[in-house]
Amino acid sequence: MENIFHRVSIRKYEDRPVEKEKILQILKAGMQAPSACNQQPWEFYVVTDKEKIRKLSGATPYSGCAAGAPVVIVPVYRKEGLVIQSMAQIDMSIAQENIWLETDALGLGGVWIGIAPMQDRMDEVHDMLELPENVEVFSLFALGYPAEKREQQNRFDESRIHFVE
Repeated sequence: MENIFHRVSIRKYEDRPVEKEKILQILKAGMQAPSACNQQPWEFYVVTDKEKIRKLSGATPYSGCAAGAPVVIVPVYRKEGLVIQSMAQIDMSIAQENIWLETDALGLGGVWIGIAPMQDRMDEVHDMLELPENVEVFSLFALGYPAEKREQQNRFDESRIHFVE
């Protein structure tokens, strides 16, 4: 669990490809996430094409850092065949956190770029990648070998803990 206390947003990357084995391990971690009624709504698009990454980096006011990433994972969720459709974005958040923690555990860095629930951004990324109609875009996750080092903030605040006994 050390990476829970180590993980930070990394927005600068070395100009170096990420091994396919590491990408698959990261996605395996994502797919280990619990989900409502075990519906596992996720699918993942792994973008390594530099031109497509450049386009994705313009999807939001906050996604410019993705332009220098060697990999952008685009987690999407199915719109059909889910037991509890309204829980899909929560399921995706858990999977995304697992992805981030495994990225850190493998010595890589990444940053979660929010897309959902802003429908205009979801549609823009969907159209950029010409995704199937039965999926919705959840986020972008830019990753690579870190070209920056940052310390994680201590966010523990005991005043936010309330025991009900």
